[in-house]
Amino acid sequence: MARVKGGFVRARRRKRILKLAKGYFGSKHRLFKTAKEQVMKSLLYAYRDRRQVKRDFRKLWIVRINAAARLNGLSYNKFMYGLKLAGIEVNRKILADLAVNDINAFNSLAGVAKQKINA
Repeated sequence: MARVKGGFVRARRRKRILKLAKGYFGSKHRLFKTAKEQVMKSLLYAYRDRRQVKRDFRKLWIVRINAAARLNGLSYNKFMYGLKLAGIEVNRKILADLAVNDINAFNSLAGVAKQKINA
């Protein structure tokens, strides 16, 4: 059986990994073995953090809503409960945006939530 040299396939595989490792520090963008390890780790970080960023933004929105609700004499959970009783379905992203950019609209929502809780 004839001997097969893996030149082209091997070079293409290495070139692909080293291209992905472009910009990494030190030997991580030069040497195939370390570049391969770092690329695998980086892809894992990217996969994990696409989910993590969703959690982080939700936390941020809750902090902003809580701060604005407390200016109206409500805690976050009381505010959200009041909105639920009032039948107002606004997501946290929009509420956080209102709390930052349109405080009057947020205050009116807080007023409605207060009325529903007290009623």
